[in-house]
Amino acid sequence: QPCWSEYLTTRIEQNMVVNCTCPISECRAQPTTAFICSLVSSEEIIAKYEKALLRGYVECCSNLTWCTNPHGCDQILLKDGLGYGAACSKCSWISCFNCNFPEAHYPASCSHMSHMTCAKCNHGFCWRCLKPWRPTHKDYYNCSALVSKAAWQEKRFQDYNERCTFHHHAREFAMSLRNRVSSINEMPKIRTLTFVLDACKVLEQARKVLAYSCVYSYYNQDTESMDIVEQQIESLELHTNAL
Repeated sequence: QPCWSEYLTTRIEQNMVVNCTCPISECRAQPTTAFICSLVSSEEIIAKYEKALLRGYVECCSNLTWCTNPHGCDQILLKDGLGYGAACSKCSWISCFNCNFPEAHYPASCSHMSHMTCAKCNHGFCWRCLKPWRPTHKDYYNCSALVSKAAWQEKRFQDYNERCTFHHHAREFAMSLRNRVSSINEMPKIRTLTFVLDACKVLEQARKVLAYSCVYSYYNQDTESMDIVEQQIESLELHTNAL
């Protein structure tokens, strides 16, 4: 019994308990949950084991996933029927279920979020696997583009990147403002500030859309359609700044 207890405890601590088998090489029997709980006395180890079981179950179910909130959330979400705009019921984070990017990124597409371009040679590649975006690109290190074009591309990237970063920081400010207003709203003898909280939420969403609009605009070269998009973005930015 002590040997089994030590063996199972070690497997749990190393996150290798799921699908673990008997330590005898010829035996493929797997210990049951009841068997493990009867031998492992530490509540902390048992809690870790239960989390491992839950994590394994979620990973095995194609229609289940964890909330992608980078600040941390243990909520399990059902993918079926969740489109853009569906938020986590626990933390209100809006996830993208079509790619590995941690949040919904409308109006930028999933390909925009993984398609990177070298500012020097204009080589397109996927940031996840680092493979060429287009298979026709043969020489990764021979930058034959003209210096003027490369400089223009780099300046263009910097401009959009700075705008995107600004809106992300402004969004963080709106989130911080909402948290401060929430704490004030909970104080006694203070009239409700729900309208201010709603304004902060709208401000967060607007900054988020503006940030990803920069990504969308950077990768779209259709001048005629982008003129209309840029006008809409400019209008949204104007009203957002006023808010």
